[in-house]
Amino acid sequence: MIADLRECLLVAPFVPFVIRTSDGREYSVPTADHAFITPRGNRVVVVADNGATNVLGPLHINSIVDQPDGE
Repeated sequence: MIADLRECLLVAPFVPFVIRTSDGREYSVPTADHAFITPRGNRVVVVADNGATNVLGPLHINSIVDQPDGE
């Protein structure tokens, strides 16, 4: 799933997406600047517009859903 997430962050033009986790939560990534993968690939950090951060373990990421309309 980390490889898929890297591809989503690098695609040009960028397409907004949502990361869904195993507990059913969703984390919006409206721009490539809102998320990054740690160098070792063992954590994904998602930053909300208000500055709140969420650190996700890659084993808990179930899916990545494109949101071309940003909704």
